[in-house]
Amino acid sequence: MPEVTIRYFAAARAAAGESSATAQAASVKDLVGVVSAGRPELARVLGICTFLLDGERVDLDTGLQDGALVDALPPFAGG
Repeated sequence: MPEVTIRYFAAARAAAGESSATAQAASVKDLVGVVSAGRPELARVLGICTFLLDGERVDLDTGLQDGALVDALPPFAGG
């Protein structure tokens, strides 16, 4: 299983209590499940996030390779 890093921003960072985490996951969906297990607030926030894989927008079914960098971006307010 690939080892990947997820970086949290804004509300996701607040819910996670950290700016990033490393986990083993085969897809973005797997990654969300692993990092949010037992953390309902983080699961809620990640459920509304947009995800970037190495800077490109992806969906939950996107596969991950070892060393991938996933950014979790919740909706931002402001202008």
